[in-house]
Amino acid sequence: MNFCSNCGHPVNLKVPAGDTLPRHVCGNCGSIHYQNPKIIVGALAEWDDRVLMCRRAIEPRYGLWTLPAGFMECGEDSLQGALRETLEEAGARIEIQGLYSIINITYVDQIYLIYRARLLDLDFCAGEESLEVRLMQESEVPWGELAFRSIDLTLRAYFRDRPTRRFDLFEATLDRRHSAARLITPPAATD
Repeated sequence: MNFCSNCGHPVNLKVPAGDTLPRHVCGNCGSIHYQNPKIIVGALAEWDDRVLMCRRAIEPRYGLWTLPAGFMECGEDSLQGALRETLEEAGARIEIQGLYSIINITYVDQIYLIYRARLLDLDFCAGEESLEVRLMQESEVPWGELAFRSIDLTLRAYFRDRPTRRFDLFEATLDRRHSAARLITPPAATD
């Protein structure tokens, strides 16, 4: 960032009073410009033993497969975003079952929130951002043609959990060198 979006004057990178990290600060109006991670929301939509997959019609990763997901919009919550993205990319109506995975991608400042969902019907079609949309069993997932590591991790966790139907929240962090994953299990019930 070179210029203040409030007044147009140059900004300087410095640690503002009361903060611990460098921020872009306007020397003219004093505005502090925070840069924070982007949130991607989507759905892992089920129909019987299959999941809804989209083949991307846009960059990045044109032609590769993913779950319906995209950037959250201002003014919507993550659940609304997952419903919207699924409708936009796959023309699919879903019922959200719960948050399933949180993938932190630190090297590109993104956080993926993927919800488990149930397809309400089989009336779906490719949206403008998808070349095709298909229901796939685990054996049909094109593992070598998935667009993003976050989607690969989410699908592997899902297929691992599916036989028991116990879908604990799955969290992973991806950085340039490695990934670390862990299950987040709910606390045990107490009397």
